[in-house]
Amino acid sequence: MKYFMFVAVLCAFLLSACGAQPVPTVDPAQVQASAVAQANTIVALTQVAMPTVTPTPEASPTPLDTPTPPFDQSTLPTLDLSGSPTSTSQGSTTNCVKPLDMGAAGKKHDTLIKNESSGTINISLNLYKPNEFGECGAISYAGVTKNDSITVGLPAGYWFAYAWGTHNGTSFKTTGYFFVQPAQFLKIELCVRDGLIVYKPTC
Repeated sequence: MKYFMFVAVLCAFLLSACGAQPVPTVDPAQVQASAVAQANTIVALTQVAMPTVTPTPEASPTPLDTPTPPFDQSTLPTLDLSGSPTSTSQGSTTNCVKPLDMGAAGKKHDTLIKNESSGTINISLNLYKPNEFGECGAISYAGVTKNDSITVGLPAGYWFAYAWGTHNGTSFKTTGYFFVQPAQFLKIELCVRDGLIVYKPTC
């Protein structure tokens, strides 16, 4: 009987020891802090994993050979009113402000100078840097009336055009740059307008 009581007490003790454990209390502040930390970690990992857009390098623009006025306009060659290209003062061989030696400057390419300005013009054309024949210089034409045109033969190279005149007692001037190609066969037109000189196949 004592043995039975001992076993019963022992079983009761063991059952009470294995009973339900009390639920531990959770600190809400710790739960919130843990959730915020996990959210920040997820955001950071997402940002790292996102592909970045690497901009493709743009081609840098090729600098253009923008001509600058080759000479002071006060040193322009004077005009022969007969209309033939002339100049008065001789320059040095390295100075392009001089009469152009048309015979030594190479093959001539027909150019039609059209006066589309508001009045009669005088025009000076300056091959402002030596061409493939080492020649440069200026030629001039005078008295090209409004809506009139003249055909001239120009050697290949870089040209600066300066036209001036008067209309109804008001003087005007216009400038422009153009390039005559060595292999040019067609007649190109040099269109002189108020404030603009254009060089193209047809005005």
